[in-house]
Amino acid sequence: MAFQLAACAEMLWRDRPIHWRAARLKEMGFGVGLWNWPGWDIAALERTGATFTIMNGYLEGRLADDEGAALLLRSARETAEVGRRLGVQRLNLHGTGLGEGGIPSVRSEVVTGAMWLKARDTLNRIADLGAELDVTFTLENLNPLDHPGCPFGSTADVLALVSAVDRPQLRINLDLYHTQLGEGDLVRWCERCLPWIGEIQVADNPGRCEPGTGEINFRGVAAALRAMGYAGPVGLESFARGTPEAALAAFRETFSS
Repeated sequence: MAFQLAACAEMLWRDRPIHWRAARLKEMGFGVGLWNWPGWDIAALERTGATFTIMNGYLEGRLADDEGAALLLRSARETAEVGRRLGVQRLNLHGTGLGEGGIPSVRSEVVTGAMWLKARDTLNRIADLGAELDVTFTLENLNPLDHPGCPFGSTADVLALVSAVDRPQLRINLDLYHTQLGEGDLVRWCERCLPWIGEIQVADNPGRCEPGTGEINFRGVAAALRAMGYAGPVGLESFARGTPEAALAAFRETFSS
């Protein structure tokens, strides 16, 4: 059972233009993950003919308050139009916008019941937008060390929200690097999230580099995913310990053997 392998272009060959990176990943047989689109040459990315698997699905906004939801929905619509140009398969969201260094633009140390209800409502409206534009959004978990104060960042919170909405236009972007730092127990989290997973992302810990550079047994994770019947996308969202080519080879070998 083969996974659909992709890699985040933003984190590899960082001295090269983004369209060069996308073309190189296509040449090597990988799908392409992207972050925020302003500043990209969209026409140049289109010309690569790459398969774009995921990109950030918004530029600003939040899930859990009226002002933030309005900003999120407006920027998600704008971003979805760019994503449709590129044929992006999934548009990624977080509980709140992230600023410099991944720090939440609005930190929430306490998440109230009212915030939960508002977040669920906002995500239902996001799913409405997905149905209107025929796109799929994902909600990503984030670890509390790198993204302190991000509401709905834990794997448990993301699962609770996406399963409560339970619509095909909203899936989980299960980032196992973040799960490792936040909760651990990766295989059982994959099992719990499985009905709602849109994509799995990986990087080893510590260092956030390719599989085999840290403590995570990604061979075991890959075997467990196959055993539970997962055959969807797996994205390398990591830096390279050495060359990007070597990192991608290690990633492919881990999730193909």
